[in-house]
Amino acid sequence: MSTQGTQGEDGTPVRWRAAMERALYVPGGFYVRPGGPGPAGHFRTSVHASALYAGAVARLLCRVDAQLGHPEGLDFVDVGAGRGELAAGVLAALPAGTAARVRVYAVEKAARPDGLDPRIRWVAEPPAGAVGLLFANEWLDNVPLDVAQDGRYVLVAADGSESPGGALDAGDRAWVERWWPGGGRVEIGRARDEAWAAAVACLAAGVAVAVDYAHTLAGGRPVYGTLAGFREGREVAPVPDGSCDVTAHVALDSCAGAGAVLLTQREALAQLGVSGARPPLSLAAADPAGYVRALASAGEAAELTARGGLGDFVWLAEGVGGIPAWPL
Repeated sequence: MSTQGTQGEDGTPVRWRAAMERALYVPGGFYVRPGGPGPAGHFRTSVHASALYAGAVARLLCRVDAQLGHPEGLDFVDVGAGRGELAAGVLAALPAGTAARVRVYAVEKAARPDGLDPRIRWVAEPPAGAVGLLFANEWLDNVPLDVAQDGRYVLVAADGSESPGGALDAGDRAWVERWWPGGGRVEIGRARDEAWAAAVACLAAGVAVAVDYAHTLAGGRPVYGTLAGFREGREVAPVPDGSCDVTAHVALDSCAGAGAVLLTQREALAQLGVSGARPPLSLAAADPAGYVRALASAGEAAELTARGGLGDFVWLAEGVGGIPAWPL
C-alpha cells in the first residue's frame, strides 16, 4: 500500500512537509489513489455523521446570499471535498430557487467519483473571483507542514523513524517565535496560513469558513504536538508511506485574517439551527412517527455538538468584500 516513499534521492530522510506531501498526494498516495471508500472509509467527520451538517452549511450559504443581495450567480466552494458528500448535501438542502442559481465547486486532487450530481463542478483549485461561501471542512489539517524540535527541523524516514535536521529558516523561525513560543516540539503552521490565505483570496465577495481540530496560543499549544495517522477508523502511528492518513491539528489563530471570527462548532451549529434538545413527549402521542424522526435528529445533533467530540471543532470565518465574517 506504500507510495514512492518519503526519502530523498540519496535515501536520506526528509522534512515532514515533504513526507506528508508524498504520502498523501503523489499518484497512488492516500488521498488520490483510485477506487476505495475515500476518507469516509478511514475516519468519521461531521459531514459523514449527519445530513444536519450539510443543512446547516446550506443555511449559512443562504444567509451569505442575503448579505450579497441575492446575486444572479451564487457560488458554493467546497475545499477538500473528499468524494463530494458535503457539496451534494448542501445542494440537496438548498431551497429550489437558490439551488437554481448556485454554482457548486468541489475542490479536490482526487479524481471525480462516479455517480456525483452532474451539477457539481469538480476542480483542482478554487475558482478565482467566486461570490458566495467558501467552506473547508477538515482540509487544513491535511495541508502538509514541517515539524521542529528545539529550533531544528525534524526529519522522517518512510518507516516513520525520526532524526534531527538543520536549523529553521528565517520564515519558519519567525512563525515559531510568534505563534508557538517556548521550545519543545512544534508543528509549524506557516504553510497552512499561506494555503488558507490563498483560498480566501479566491473570493471576490462572501464568507470563507475553515472547520478543523484546532488549538490557539491563548488556549495553549499541545506540548508534544498532535501528529497522528488514521486507517480504517482507527488511530495508527503517523507513518508517511501512503498507507494511512497523516494529519495534525491546526493553529487556526495564526491562519485568521483581520476581522476573522473563531467559534466552536457547538456555538456555530446552534446559531445555524442545529439543536440536540429532546423532542417533547407530547409529540409521541400526537405524531409517533414524527417523534421518532425528531428523536433521531436530536441524537445526530447531539453528536455534532458534543463536548469532547465534534462540538469542540473550531470554525474560522472571514468576510470578504464588505460581508460580515459571521452574517447571522
